[in-house]
Amino acid sequence: MTTLTIFLVLAGLAGGGAIGYVYRRKIVEEKQKDVVDKSKKMMQEATTKAKEMLLEAKNDAFKIQEEAKVEERKKREQLSKTEERLVKKEEALDRRTEGNEKIREELEVKVESIKELKEKVQAMYQKQEDELSKITSLSKEEAKELLLKKVEEESKEDIIEQIKRTEKALKDEAENKAKSIIADAIQKYAAETAVESTATIVDLPNDEMKGRIIGREGRNINTFEQITGIDVIVDDTPGSIVISGFDLIRRYVAKVALTRLIEDGRIHPARIEETVEKTIGEVNKLVKELGEKAVYDTGVVGLHPDLVKILGRLKFRSSNNQNVLKHSMEVAFLASAIASELKADVDVCLKAGLLHDIGKAVNHEVQGFHANIGGDIAKKYGLSDAVVHAIYSHHGDPEPETVEAKILQAANLISNARPGANKDNLDNYVKRMNELENTASSFDGVRKAYAIQAGNEVRVFVEPEIVDDLQSIKLSHEIVKKIERDLNYPGQIKVDVLRETRAEEFAK
Repeated sequence: MTTLTIFLVLAGLAGGGAIGYVYRRKIVEEKQKDVVDKSKKMMQEATTKAKEMLLEAKNDAFKIQEEAKVEERKKREQLSKTEERLVKKEEALDRRTEGNEKIREELEVKVESIKELKEKVQAMYQKQEDELSKITSLSKEEAKELLLKKVEEESKEDIIEQIKRTEKALKDEAENKAKSIIADAIQKYAAETAVESTATIVDLPNDEMKGRIIGREGRNINTFEQITGIDVIVDDTPGSIVISGFDLIRRYVAKVALTRLIEDGRIHPARIEETVEKTIGEVNKLVKELGEKAVYDTGVVGLHPDLVKILGRLKFRSSNNQNVLKHSMEVAFLASAIASELKADVDVCLKAGLLHDIGKAVNHEVQGFHANIGGDIAKKYGLSDAVVHAIYSHHGDPEPETVEAKILQAANLISNARPGANKDNLDNYVKRMNELENTASSFDGVRKAYAIQAGNEVRVFVEPEIVDDLQSIKLSHEIVKKIERDLNYPGQIKVDVLRETRAEEFAK
């Protein structure tokens, strides 16, 4: 390679390097210029953003400051109002305190005045008492009695009038209420009273049947009496025989069995035994049906089936000339009606009324008072304590402790004492009338006493010169107390004391 060639190559490399240097420097300068421009632009944007943020922060701070001022103003207003209310309350309390002080001072003045007045009255009373003792030479007790008597005499007319008004108002109210309750109760259940006797008449188609009933050597009648436990009385009465016995169920069985034997015509010991056994079965079924009907009619629920059977036996029991089942149903209706009026337990009264005489169904087999027997039966079959107590106490031994027990006792008395319930023989009736009249006539000042209204009322005429109006009122109360204490009677008795003055003169 020649020197020229080498020089040219070197010159070309140097020229190319200079040109490349110049070109790269130009590119670098342009880039630097772009970077500077971008930096300036970014600085401007940052400055603008900072200004905006600063302005926004200033606005927010201003808003917060305004809100704080508003809140502070509201709190100041509330504090001002609260302060005003407290001031008003304090002023009202001061006024009330001043008023109380004034009232207290007035009360103290009145108390002092009353004390002075009381002392004056006591002094006057003591002075009158001393003067009265000096004048009459009486003791303190005697003077007191004389003073009371004088006051009573001076106020007698007012006392009599007040007593009459009070008694009239109480009697009218009590009478109207009692009439309403009892009338409503009796109206709801007005059952007829079945009267049973100890003998039943059986009609015969002819007198020849008497001999067949008696049988050869009396074997038929003896067999019949032995099986039924009933006496058969064959006498000269035409067309009938009498069966007698205290037990109504046995007598009913005997009547039905004998009637069937007479209709059948075949009367001999075997036939008698067969007929009686069949009748007993039918009667037991009838007893159950009667008990179920009584329970259904009265609306009693929840009774044990065996208790219902015992209840049905009451149809064949009588007491005080009343059929006991009818009487028990009547008492149940009366007791429930009264309980409804008095807001008592109607269910307890209804059950206790229906079962109160249940002891009479078994009192031939069990010894004791029927109320105690009935209470034991009710307890045995799981009835409530209230029902058991009412049954135990319906005759007053023990004393009834609940309202329902007292209602049952009253309903039982109403059923026993109402008109038509019992038959009172003439001797007992006359005796009771005489006892009432003699009791009323035993008081001083009584001129005559008459028992009227079948013993439900006693009219007492007094001597007007001996007994005044006030004493008449006292006398009526005393007669009532003596009747309640000494006599036995159904229902209630009204005592009227009459005082009258008659003036007579003759024209000649």
